[in-house]
Amino acid sequence: METNVIMKRDLFSTQISQNTKNGYFSATDLVRAGNQWRAINKIELFTLKSWLLTKSTKEFIESLTAKYGKVKINSTGKKRHTWVHPLLFIDMALAISPNLKIEVYEWLFDELIRYRDESGNSYKEMCGYLYAGSKNKRDFPSYISDVARKIKLACEVKNWEEATEKQLRLRDKIHNNISLLSDVLRDNDQAIKLGILKTKGLLN
Repeated sequence: METNVIMKRDLFSTQISQNTKNGYFSATDLVRAGNQWRAINKIELFTLKSWLLTKSTKEFIESLTAKYGKVKINSTGKKRHTWVHPLLFIDMALAISPNLKIEVYEWLFDELIRYRDESGNSYKEMCGYLYAGSKNKRDFPSYISDVARKIKLACEVKNWEEATEKQLRLRDKIHNNISLLSDVLRDNDQAIKLGILKTKGLLN
């Protein structure tokens, strides 16, 4: 799934934005989170501008750019972010505090974005099966919106952009089970009901 979504990742009780399309992290959010931690620990605040101007950072950006292309993107608009390549993000996190190292590495190697993409693709497939079995295709858009709402409730999610890996896995399984049952039962309403119950282990 290629749709760009900004995921939110927790760090020191602050959320860090990550762009799912290119994997870049918000340096703006990281500075905010890091400085909260530094303030609590009575350490001088970190400034992104000063860090970017250091010789070592400039040399690192040059090396990254030569291999990966543009590694820093400045967005525009009300909620502006400076987006940086994951490797630059790690370097920046370590400059803010070595204590961030483990958490940042875990972010880069977890599978949150992969699960988000898979559940997005399975959603398309589920829609295809349900549309094929729909008896009222004119009202299908409102019907599928209601299905999405039921799945969201089943996964106990308020906002998909803040969903956990576990919740995204559950959504993916629900989509797949509904697709399978819709194809077999030829009854969309039953397929949706049973698909959710089966996935959550509530079906005897």
